[in-house]
Amino acid sequence: MADLFGFTYNEKRQMADQTAQILEEEIGLKGDAIQAVHLIPEIEDGRITIEQVEEQYGPQVARILHGLNRIQQLYQKNPVVESENFRNLLLSFAEDMRVILIMIADRVNLMRQIRDTQNTEAKMEVSQEAAYLYAPLAHKLGLYKLKSELEDLSLKYMEHDAYYMIREKLNATKAARDAYIEAFIKPVEEKVKAAGINCHIKGRTKSIHSIWQKMKKQKCGFEGIYDLFAIRIIIDCPEDKEKMQCWQAYSIVTDMYQPNPKRLRDWLSVPKSNGYESLHITVLGPEQKWVEVQIRTERMDEIAERGVAAHWRYKGVKGETGLDEWLTGIRNMLEHADGLEAMDQFKMELYEDEVFVFSPRGDLHKFPMGATVLDFAYHIHSNLGNQCTGGRINGKVVPIRYQLKSGDQVEILTSANQKPHQEWLTFVKTSRAKAKIRQALKETQVKEGLFAKEMLERKFKNRKIEQDDGTLLHVIKKLGYKEVSEFYKAIVDGILDVNIVIEKFIELKESEKTITGDNVARSAAEFNLDNSKFSNLNSNLADDTLVIDRNLKGLDYQLARCCHPIYGDPIFGFVTINGGIKIHRQDCPNAPELRRRYGYRVVKARWSGKGASQYSITLRVIGNDDIGIVNNLTSIISKDERLVLRSINIDSHDGLFSGNLVVMLEDTSRLEQLIKKLRTVKGVKQVDRI
Repeated sequence: MADLFGFTYNEKRQMADQTAQILEEEIGLKGDAIQAVHLIPEIEDGRITIEQVEEQYGPQVARILHGLNRIQQLYQKNPVVESENFRNLLLSFAEDMRVILIMIADRVNLMRQIRDTQNTEAKMEVSQEAAYLYAPLAHKLGLYKLKSELEDLSLKYMEHDAYYMIREKLNATKAARDAYIEAFIKPVEEKVKAAGINCHIKGRTKSIHSIWQKMKKQKCGFEGIYDLFAIRIIIDCPEDKEKMQCWQAYSIVTDMYQPNPKRLRDWLSVPKSNGYESLHITVLGPEQKWVEVQIRTERMDEIAERGVAAHWRYKGVKGETGLDEWLTGIRNMLEHADGLEAMDQFKMELYEDEVFVFSPRGDLHKFPMGATVLDFAYHIHSNLGNQCTGGRINGKVVPIRYQLKSGDQVEILTSANQKPHQEWLTFVKTSRAKAKIRQALKETQVKEGLFAKEMLERKFKNRKIEQDDGTLLHVIKKLGYKEVSEFYKAIVDGILDVNIVIEKFIELKESEKTITGDNVARSAAEFNLDNSKFSNLNSNLADDTLVIDRNLKGLDYQLARCCHPIYGDPIFGFVTINGGIKIHRQDCPNAPELRRRYGYRVVKARWSGKGASQYSITLRVIGNDDIGIVNNLTSIISKDERLVLRSINIDSHDGLFSGNLVVMLEDTSRLEQLIKKLRTVKGVKQVDRI
């Protein structure tokens, strides 16, 4: 960034010395970091390479310079500096945390040196970066003095009149202000300690930048700012006495000075969601001047200063947990002399689970580690993802599976003939991409399914065959398809011939003609009737037929709709008015009334042979409305190839569900097995045949 101002080699060397001084005096860095700073002009001027640095000065110095070089390359991509992502990317590019500290010190020095430059455009660019990027980083690191200087200098260059207006007003009263703060603190401290509260009190005047921000926010002049003075009372006490002593101190302060009730902030009774605890009150001190007083304990102050950077976010500097924890670790190292010895071994591991990449326009995007070109495409737009065939990374063509790396510039390649594939779900990482792929696949299946369904219906109509959904479902099952969508997809893809489907349909329809529970009337001649004790069975009987105890020739029969008898049920026949026979279950709801009123029409009947045809059965299921309960029920049916689920209708209310399952099966033994299995499903309370 210093290149914008055309500094000579000697000027750069002088600035390096000044930056090194800031690092030593303000931050406490020594050794390799200082050496690296002195070598920056040599690297930029081409007098030495990083490889040569490693040979002459060691790998630590080379690593720092390599990190600075990577960040210099990052700047060339020209992203939006205000972006929080840019700050994170900048940090992730720094291989050594000292790189970040050097950058902050260098920017402070640069801001000091460009005061009189004539290049106003470059000065504005550097100042904007200082305000949006470097000041927040310094704040997070606890480098408050450098943070305030960066903010004040950026304000000085970007809003010259505002800066000098506030500075003049502050300078005019500096001595008086310092005396005022001391005068305010002394009596408060005496009274608080006299009450038996162990504490220390700090006071400060807010920075020019902070005052200006408040003036803009509150839309008032300098004199309208309530809290030019900030006082912090920090109490040392056991945790079980914290609230009591904080409120006690609050009572003492507000007894001494008139409080502004509108400015009370009680984060003691109800802490902020980020863990911040403190009492804030603005009081009218001597000379009718407003002073902000913050009351907290040592523990609260520790949490506010270091605990997941809660205080930084409280001040309006947004951050993420991983970033804040890492930076808090650096702050702790800087504040303890022993920590400096470990800095050479302290390598940055920030955002190891994230990557930051650029669009062709230089926009910055964040993805989880392992995200692919396809993830990037779906992040930009659904259609871009659906038609993605690959990408161009830094000018090189790569496949859609290519895993993104921080700093990549990604351009998406598309084709109008491309469409989403099921396998895409196996390698994309982002939930957005997975959701969009599933949605596209579902839409494709619906379109293909409608096309295949229309084709099948047309074929049935051309051959003058009446299509029956129940039999068609049975055909789909027999052909080995678990899902109707898979069946139709096979037709669309040409894997399954429609004519084969129709032939299978006709075959099943013919095999169901004996008795299938479809209530179609049949000739009594189709029955083999037993004379008395049902012992003489004809060897030519179908696998499952009815045997009736009288030789009632020329009669038709039907399976009664009121009880839906199936093979294996105890049954009886009922001779209807038109001469046909209705077959009922012995426990049919209508059986008692039929026997009482029309006993002369009741005939004996039973099943003979083996159950081969399928019958429609309705089961009533009641249970808890748990997630996945329906899938658990239907999966039991789908696992048995000899069962066909014709329909399912379920209602849910007040945490319970009740519904009907219509199933095609062969006999009562299989029905009993099914009911037994359904009753074992977690959450099912009752299963009954209706």
